[in-house]
Amino acid sequence: MPRACSTCQHPERAAIDRALAGGASNRRVAALYGVSEASIRRHKSNHLARKLVLAEKAAVVAEADNLLDRLEALQSRTLAILEAAEQERDHRMALAAIAQARRNLEVVGEITKELDRAGTIKLELSPEWLQLRGVIVAALAPHPAALDSVRRALEGRVNGRA
Repeated sequence: MPRACSTCQHPERAAIDRALAGGASNRRVAALYGVSEASIRRHKSNHLARKLVLAEKAAVVAEADNLLDRLEALQSRTLAILEAAEQERDHRMALAAIAQARRNLEVVGEITKELDRAGTIKLELSPEWLQLRGVIVAALAPHPAALDSVRRALEGRVNGRA
């Protein structure tokens, strides 16, 4: 059974992690907290990296949530302007507010991944695929059973069957 990480068990682990994440040398941290340099090195490579990645992901999520909150506030103000413009029968302002509201929604959709602007590729129609398929068919021509099997498998994929 592997030994527990002595640095992870250290009562000052949070301070050690902060020091390492801040760029302090392994030797300095080891001396400061009475842990072996080897333990600090192992901890840094095996445990701190994962912790930093998780912290970074959490920061990205928090930032996205903050951005969404700000966009929601902006959308509320935009809709209030739209309502006021409609009451005043200011059609230009109303159209401008509608356009802005649409842009706000697009940004929210991009952040939440509800709006995907990436194009869809029809693989079976791409020239590269058609060329590759020709190469595969030619290579399998001397092996009719294999060719038949590959053709059936490819037709199933193209038609949405697995």
